[in-house]
Amino acid sequence: MNINQIFKNNQKWVQDKLDIDANYFKNLSEGQNPDILYIGCSDSRVTAEELMGVSPGEAFIHRNIANMVPNTDLSVMSVIDYAVLHLKVNHVVVCGHYFCGGVKAAMESADLGILNPWLRNIRDVYRTHRIELNGIMDEELRYKRLVELNVQEQCINVIKTAEVQRAYRDRGITVHGWVFDIHSGKLIDLKIDFNKILENVMEIYRLD
Repeated sequence: MNINQIFKNNQKWVQDKLDIDANYFKNLSEGQNPDILYIGCSDSRVTAEELMGVSPGEAFIHRNIANMVPNTDLSVMSVIDYAVLHLKVNHVVVCGHYFCGGVKAAMESADLGILNPWLRNIRDVYRTHRIELNGIMDEELRYKRLVELNVQEQCINVIKTAEVQRAYRDRGITVHGWVFDIHSGKLIDLKIDFNKILENVMEIYRLD
């Protein structure tokens, strides 16, 4: 890609927006009021705003390899804190995708250097669900199922946070687990049972 083309694309995008609304950027600069916190994968094929059909200002976005929510990662924890406590989003979405390179790498026995501690979080998901996953003989189906289970476990990690627990108590915030199917372009709702998960984790993870 010619990097200079990016700036040409930007100029055209600016002009297209101004042709529709002369105050577009003035209004955009006045602040944000998103209703959704979206935690997704950094994969270049997955664009959060496009697949949800939302405009700038409607979703607060955080992306990392394999849409992880480890409690030791200050980046994702800070994003959750800011989105929930300050932006007061009403929905937290964890969105994975089939054919995720991070999930695939975690399924393989290979030393990947600096990626090892990050992928260990996904391998922990496999360990937790190894009976179900090892019972799936088709490797591609096992891979897709691990993508789904990883989303589920990251939703649980979101629910474990004090910010989300307080926001649920105070205003009924909800957590959703989705998977993006790259083959079809469709979003799949895993129908995470927020109340059931909350009930199961609160005995140990209640923070206030």
